[in-house]
Amino acid sequence: MKQESAWNSWGLKSRWSHWIAAALFWTVIGLLFSLPRLSAANWRQPLEGMLTQWWAWGLVTPLIILTDEKLPFREKELGMRVLAHLPVSVVLTLVYFYLLGSMAALLSIGNNQWHMLLEARTLSNIFSQGFLWSWPVYWVIFGARQTFLYYEHYKASELRLERMERSFSEARLNALRMQLDPHFLFNALNTISSQVEREPRLARTMLEHLGDLLRLSLEVRDRQEIPLAEELAFLDHYLAIQKIRFGSHLIVETRVAPEVKYALVPCLIVQPLVENAIRHGISRRAAGGSVMITATGGSERLEIRVEDDGVGLPEAWTPETSSGLGLSITRQRIAWLHPNGNSGFAVRRREGGGTEVEISLPLRLAVG
Repeated sequence: MKQESAWNSWGLKSRWSHWIAAALFWTVIGLLFSLPRLSAANWRQPLEGMLTQWWAWGLVTPLIILTDEKLPFREKELGMRVLAHLPVSVVLTLVYFYLLGSMAALLSIGNNQWHMLLEARTLSNIFSQGFLWSWPVYWVIFGARQTFLYYEHYKASELRLERMERSFSEARLNALRMQLDPHFLFNALNTISSQVEREPRLARTMLEHLGDLLRLSLEVRDRQEIPLAEELAFLDHYLAIQKIRFGSHLIVETRVAPEVKYALVPCLIVQPLVENAIRHGISRRAAGGSVMITATGGSERLEIRVEDDGVGLPEAWTPETSSGLGLSITRQRIAWLHPNGNSGFAVRRREGGGTEVEISLPLRLAVG
C-alpha cells in the first residue's frame, strides 16, 4: 500500500510538473509575440491579448495530441494522419475561439478584437475575424508534434540498432573465444600426453598447472577484457607446462612496465602468441630458443610485443594465407573490440631471425 501510494504521489507530481512546464511555455510564446506591439504608453492591452490568445492554444493542444493518439495510423502513414486531422482542425479551431472568448470575458480584457469575437454570432463573422489566421496555428502545433514523434522514433531506432550491434559483437567475440579455448586445451593436453609414459611425475605437475589454467579461464569467461596482470598470471601456468616439457631448451623472459601492469587487454590475448612462438618457432629447433614478452606504454597507447628467435616465418607466408588459428582469432578479436581503427596487430620477421608479433591498443587502466 505504501509503495502504491508513493507511485501515485510521484505520478501526480509528474503530471503537475508537465502542466506547469506547458503553462510556462505558452506564456513565453505569448510574451514573445507581444514584444513588437509593446510601448511605454500602451503595453497592457497587447500583452494581455497575446497571453490570452496563446493560453487558449495551450488548452487546445492537449485535445490535438489526444486526437492524434487515437488515430489508428502508424508513424509512416503521415498522409492519412493529415487527412484525418482536416475536419478535426476546423472543429478544434472553433473550440479555440470559444476558449479565447471565454478567457477574454473572464479576465475582462479590453481588447476590441476579442470583444468583437465575443459579439460574433455567425460562422462567417468568426471566419472573417481571424479563422484564416488561427487555423494555420493548429497545423504548426500538429507539425511540431509529428516532428517530436519522428525524433523519438529515430532515437528509439538508433538505440535498438546500437543494442543489436553490441549483441552481435558480443556474440561474435564469444564465438571466437569458444574457438580459441578448445584449441588451447587440445594443444596443452597433447603436450601433457607426450610426457605421461616418459615422466609421469612431470605429467602430474603439468596437469596441476592445466587445472589452474582451466580455473582461471572459467573465472574470466564472462569478461572480454581483463587487466594485463591477470593475463600474465594465466600465461605463467601455460609457460610452466612448456618449461617442464622443453627444460633448458626454452627460455622465456617477461618485461612489463609498471604503468601498464593493470592496463585492460582482451582476455587470452598473449597466450596464443606465445604458444605460436613455441610451437612453430622454438620446437622446430634442436637447440631450442627463447621468447621475449614485453609490454610498454606511452602516448596513451599500450604496446605488447612477443618475440622469438626460432625458425622464423616461411618465405611465402602472409597473414591472409596463414592457417594458424591462434593468430587469426587474435587478429579478429582485436578488430571487433576496437572497430574504430585505433588498434594494431602486426606479424613480421624479426631482425636476427625468428618472428615478432606486435599488438597496439588504447591504454585504459582497470578501475578498482
